[in-house]
Amino acid sequence: MTSLDFYTGKKVLVTGHTGFKGTWLCQILRMAGAEVYGYSLAPQTSPSLFNLSGMEKQMHSCIGDIRNLERLEGLFQEVQPEIVIHLAAQPIVRDSYKDPVYTYETNVMGTVHILECVRKNPCVKSFLNVTTDKVYQNNEWEWGYRENEPLNGYDPYSNSKSCSELVTSSYLNSFFQNADVAISTARAGNVIGGGDFSNDRIIPDCLRAATVKDSIIIRNPNSTRPYQHVLESLFAYLLIVEKQWHDHSLAGSYNVGPNDQDCLTTGELVTLFCNHWGDGQQWQDISEANAPHEANFLKLDCAKMKRTFSWKPRWDVSTAMKKVVEWTKDYMEGQSVLKIMERQIYEYINEVG
Repeated sequence: MTSLDFYTGKKVLVTGHTGFKGTWLCQILRMAGAEVYGYSLAPQTSPSLFNLSGMEKQMHSCIGDIRNLERLEGLFQEVQPEIVIHLAAQPIVRDSYKDPVYTYETNVMGTVHILECVRKNPCVKSFLNVTTDKVYQNNEWEWGYRENEPLNGYDPYSNSKSCSELVTSSYLNSFFQNADVAISTARAGNVIGGGDFSNDRIIPDCLRAATVKDSIIIRNPNSTRPYQHVLESLFAYLLIVEKQWHDHSLAGSYNVGPNDQDCLTTGELVTLFCNHWGDGQQWQDISEANAPHEANFLKLDCAKMKRTFSWKPRWDVSTAMKKVVEWTKDYMEGQSVLKIMERQIYEYINEVG
């Protein structure tokens, strides 16, 4: 994708817009000239990228719970969006062990609610449900999972996202076979980027330690994950939404992840962070004997995405980490968060062009 002209003047509704990925996505859409609407809970971290960027003043923001169908239906009736990108979720694996009921309510019934609204509002022409690479039944094998592999996430978060995929498939088969709307799901790998202040995520944990000159604590340095910059996944989502708008036959399920060489162990990723951060930053391994289960090895096969859309990742994991460190140090120096985001989006667009 080298142009965002398609989105100029389009009414786009983003659920989960106050989150890390949601804020970046709204900024891209705003720069593209879209009419951007959001529906989400208030930001869940303090500080938050949404508040630091002043995004609320840059778009139409509605604070609400995805579990509240009546409120969501009212927003659809008022806005009449043409495009819907569903990001709203309870996204943390460990939190899903602490509160599985809330996780399932949000990730499963939230998907039901957004699809009900799409079903009742024919204004929507392109819908994307963003799930996760963790939807697959993980057999801990060394090759990447493909879109036709069995879905059965292990923990409540991963499993609820598997269920979200199944809900989408059921609605597609039951209600949208003859409808003028294209529906896809995107299964994304782990994303990193400036402005992520989440708890229990590796790069935010690294940044919190580094900014106070503490050693970084790693609980599972040997687990392997696909890592990419947040802009890689977001531009891929926008590409799917645009292409399926024009050609409904392109709708489907797509893995969105980095190239194989950017699937790193947590220890390798944190070492990369330390090298880019400098100042003698170090990490230490404090493995947990009785920690909640998390996959040790997970990769995605993104051949379908590459073949269908001639798509490929542009920033390798080292470049992605460089951008994270640059973003953070510019923020620490007091630069405008919105301007930092704009600059990095332009850098990405210019590079893929």
